[in-house]
Amino acid sequence: MNANKLSSRVYSLVKSAAAAAVLPILFIYIMIAKPDYKIMTTTAHVILPVANTIGDIITWPIRAVAGAAQNIRELSNLRAENEELRVRLDEALAYKQQCDIAVLENQKLARELDIVQSQPRQAIVADVTYDNSAFHHSTFLISRGVADGVAPGQVVVSMDGQLAGIITDTAPRFSRVRGLTDTNTNIAVRIVGSEVYGFLQGNGSSDPTMGFFSDPEFQPARGIKLLTSNISGVLPNGIVVGKMKNETDVEVLHPSELSRVMVLQFDAPGEYK
Repeated sequence: MNANKLSSRVYSLVKSAAAAAVLPILFIYIMIAKPDYKIMTTTAHVILPVANTIGDIITWPIRAVAGAAQNIRELSNLRAENEELRVRLDEALAYKQQCDIAVLENQKLARELDIVQSQPRQAIVADVTYDNSAFHHSTFLISRGVADGVAPGQVVVSMDGQLAGIITDTAPRFSRVRGLTDTNTNIAVRIVGSEVYGFLQGNGSSDPTMGFFSDPEFQPARGIKLLTSNISGVLPNGIVVGKMKNETDVEVLHPSELSRVMVLQFDAPGEYK
């Protein structure tokens, strides 16, 4: 029953399509054989819409395929553009990450160095000729003296700029330097990157100690770096002293580690870079 109905509908559609296909042929025949413009005009109002509809039906698969192809091309172009944008975005993010890392490193270096903007007038290079660590003292001699511009109270640092001691006595061609572990050493220092101050005291052992902090809530710990402070008016500000080994002891340079040093002279007292 259903099969018969379907066949009947298909048959009706075929007849309709055949009749619609005949109409344009009839219209052409009338135009050639009997050119009656009234008939032609009347017929055109019927035939042309039918012909357009038939043309649309016939060309629909072609137009659909062409539209699908255009959509595929546009989708392919969008995918290519998305890939290019993704690559550019990844490059931009990588560059931003590098910039962020550089900024953080600069900030870290600035905190660690924490040094003021001034220069020593000059540095006198000298050789370490002798050191003495007897009787809880830690002193050493250098091969420069008064004739070279060396004077008591000047600062002696290693070739990489770490504090080694202070000139105590001078002669024409040599000078004596008090090391940081000497029992007479008592210098003001500052915690890198903060305004916490303290005093480094030599005790004759290999490691001087921190005896006081300006902030009672400050908790010293291993690895904290110390700089000189000019609050006592004895040393320039900003020279690397050493770093904490634990809550009290400080790791510093020993005279036995030195073979050549620099004696620093300053344009302005109390400043060092």
